[in-house]
Amino acid sequence: MRILLVGGGGREHALAWKIAQSDACEQLFAAPGNAGIANLAECVPIAPKEIPALVQFAREQRIDLVVVGPESPLIAGLADALQEVGIPCFGPTRAAAQLEGSKAFAKQLMAEIGVPTAPFRVFDDPAEAKRYLHEQFPHQKCVVKADGEALGKGAFVCDTLQDALDAVEFLMEQRGLGEAGQRVVIEHRLYGRELSLLCFTDGQTVCPMPPVRDYKRALDGDRGPNTGGMGCFTPVPDATPPLLQQSIRQIIEPTVHALTARGIPYRGVLYAGLMITATPGEEGESQPFVLEFNCRFGDPEAQVLLPLLKTDLVAIAQATIEGRLDRLTVEFEPRAAVCVVLASGGYPGDYRTGIPIEGLEAAARLPNVLIFHAGTRLQNGQIITAGGRVLNVVGLGSTLSEARQHAYHALEQIHFDGMHYRTDIAT
Repeated sequence: MRILLVGGGGREHALAWKIAQSDACEQLFAAPGNAGIANLAECVPIAPKEIPALVQFAREQRIDLVVVGPESPLIAGLADALQEVGIPCFGPTRAAAQLEGSKAFAKQLMAEIGVPTAPFRVFDDPAEAKRYLHEQFPHQKCVVKADGEALGKGAFVCDTLQDALDAVEFLMEQRGLGEAGQRVVIEHRLYGRELSLLCFTDGQTVCPMPPVRDYKRALDGDRGPNTGGMGCFTPVPDATPPLLQQSIRQIIEPTVHALTARGIPYRGVLYAGLMITATPGEEGESQPFVLEFNCRFGDPEAQVLLPLLKTDLVAIAQATIEGRLDRLTVEFEPRAAVCVVLASGGYPGDYRTGIPIEGLEAAARLPNVLIFHAGTRLQNGQIITAGGRVLNVVGLGSTLSEARQHAYHALEQIHFDGMHYRTDIAT
């Protein structure tokens, strides 16, 4: 098969690495790829949201399968455009991708079908939103979310009424995140332990992956600003089998089946960001609530899940697209994986790029270690930084402690000016 991978970050490097292992993969292209992906695929200079160009390339190159990494092209309708010309796409249609593309759509769907999530209201008018905040949250903490796609920057966790009012003003009046903030969701704040639960689904069958816990804050101890993700690990010791079964039964399956009943079957990876609260649920001491849905692999969650996936990813993609996931056994190795993100100095704020990276070859030679490139490019034979999140260092082991040790030992071999990372991943 001739396969096109869309995207150019750490998640996509992990996807390229896994796809290249498939016996079905004859040739792999990546648009646009990065310096690491270039060792596995032919990189082509097409951005993920250039949908007409991607479709034209896929037709000209007789592509048999398109695998989409990031959410933006899915929300914009890449899967639909490919379907129109008969090219299979591993990723949901625009209508199904609304689960991530519109917070209001996702929350209203959950409310209609009884999926546990925080109480909420949707507002199109900033004056009404502010009036509601004054009435309902004068002394309570809340969360203000941009309705539209905001690249992980659209959720404001507000400790005070003024914080919430400022968030509404920034999103709705100043349009700080553009059109994404013209509508907002205001919801009650949940407390507990966050958990990432990703599943393959063809619109009927749901195949869960091992649960993952990620780290969003930039600094140790969950301090500093939110980022796209500074690391993650699996397995998660407190994610018990009963809790996972409860999450599948109460959240994932009802959502998938509700979309199918509406004529918009969800095919691809469905990612539920959960908050596990101390509120007693029907299964025991904890209750899972949905914080958000994502319509693709997480980044960096993919970097710990794909190394543990035993089943051929191309076979999973085909079964998902063709609606026969129930006839495929999806298996993961019962091992541990820890990912640590190496970021540019200043990230998630302003940062420099074009800085040479040293020690990659030495780190990659270590056993039980994988290096996935996130923001890199090749210049005059030297790999240099080209983004905020630069590299993902993944350690594997029979235990979390062992996997963590392998990851941190490997990153000691790597250096670039300004490099920073969290030292407490999987502690």
